[in-house]
Amino acid sequence: MTQVIVLNGGSSSGKSSIARALQDILPKVWLTFGVDALIEALPGRGDDPRSGLVLESDGTVTIQPEFRALEDVWYAGLAFMTHNGASLILDEVLLTGGIGQRRLQGALTGLDVLWIGVHCDPNAAAMREITRSDRVQGMAMAQALAVHEEVMCDIEVDTTDYSALECARRITLRVTS
Repeated sequence: MTQVIVLNGGSSSGKSSIARALQDILPKVWLTFGVDALIEALPGRGDDPRSGLVLESDGTVTIQPEFRALEDVWYAGLAFMTHNGASLILDEVLLTGGIGQRRLQGALTGLDVLWIGVHCDPNAAAMREITRSDRVQGMAMAQALAVHEEVMCDIEVDTTDYSALECARRITLRVTS
């Protein structure tokens, strides 16, 4: 039985909306955590050199060892919660594609994980990004394809033409089967 659902997609691809829809339609309580929560917990919400995260003005995100160390602790905490009975939906942006997936897989060893690729046309994601005050313009375009490179998924969904609820329903069929 699925214990963790990982939603991987670029900025403004619809991951958070799918996560909320999944919480509404899945039969038990699922907790949602995302990389944005980790970033908001950092000094200066990630805009502090100590965080090891650099958000460039063009939307590029540079990850330094300091952030990776904190991310490892974050992943270990999420795995601990799941090993102790919590069901989790993780809203992720695997900036390093398959390398990032392998890091997260290592942290989630022994758990039943469902990997979801959340796609959105880069131009559509960029248009969504314009309406979001919490995003650096260009982030959606920079991440749209890169986060899926060499990532192995159980299900792929696309929010360009399908609603978050439609995508969540498709995922739910796999979770509950």
